[in-house]
Amino acid sequence: MDRDSTMLALVVEKHGSIDALTLKTLPEPIAARGEVLLDVRAASVNFPDLMVIAGTYQNLPALPFVPGKDMAGVVAAVGEGVTRVKVGDRVMATIEHGAFAQRCVVSERFCQQMPQSMRFAQGAAIGLVYVTAYFALVERAGLRPGEKVLVTGAAGGVGLAAVQVAKALGATVVAAVSSTGKATMALQNGADHVVRTDVANLRDALRAQVFAAVGPGGVDIVIDQVGGDVFDASLRTLAWCGRLVIVGFAEGRVPEVKAGLLLVKNISLIGLQVSDYRERAVAKVNEAQAHLCAMFGEGSLKPQIMAEVPLHEFPRAFAAVRDRQVLGKVVLDMGAPGAS
Repeated sequence: MDRDSTMLALVVEKHGSIDALTLKTLPEPIAARGEVLLDVRAASVNFPDLMVIAGTYQNLPALPFVPGKDMAGVVAAVGEGVTRVKVGDRVMATIEHGAFAQRCVVSERFCQQMPQSMRFAQGAAIGLVYVTAYFALVERAGLRPGEKVLVTGAAGGVGLAAVQVAKALGATVVAAVSSTGKATMALQNGADHVVRTDVANLRDALRAQVFAAVGPGGVDIVIDQVGGDVFDASLRTLAWCGRLVIVGFAEGRVPEVKAGLLLVKNISLIGLQVSDYRERAVAKVNEAQAHLCAMFGEGSLKPQIMAEVPLHEFPRAFAAVRDRQVLGKVVLDMGAPGAS
């Protein structure tokens, strides 16, 4: 397969705002032993990407670097010893950084075969957010069919993924959102009930809404990626022996908890840093991705892609994520040869 020796990539040379991103021409990377070279067809923009660019994320590469965690594409070449994939395979991959390039080298451990019915944009969109949702619900919270789940930020990438996954696994899903448009999106993606967080006296109002939806026993599980006031209010919607999984703090304020509340209701407060699983338990990640792909094939999961943006228009995609205008996901079309 003939390929140019150079590629386009988004590069961070100095941490800062999304203005720190520059579209540059770089040499094409070469796959070493155990690695795969992907012709990247699509890469999704995640909120953690903005944190990496700003220099506020927990895991930061050395400058300069190519950011981006989620991609889908075609295997262009393989290094020595690679057995999981071959040239021409359609795969998706989630990595720490490097996805916002037309070609990217990835460890074969992180490659997952895509279903034939899955488009590249869907493959890029089903990576980090769906794996995060799956691990939050299954690995960390131990979701059982019939349980009641409250998802905060339920119209964003992880939120919609959690709504879909929880519903597919037999839960009753309550979606917490901050606008009518987001409420509509959550309901269209399987939520049984919608509650609003753009209300006065949120701490009491959210609990009243949740109890009206599912009964005074409350919810068994909360998946929270918002933090701040929403976290504080969500904690008080939990049933006896309920579990709250902390995914992130999109609101900005990292909450503090009075341990007495956990003790009185036997509540479990659980953290999730899904990147650690890729390094410490990659087999579990691959298992989760295979299950997610099977659910996609069955029609129970459908990534919601708000926009597919050409690579050269990348500022528009990143601004939408920064300004919290995204319902579902925004995906970059990387413009690789033969893209479709």
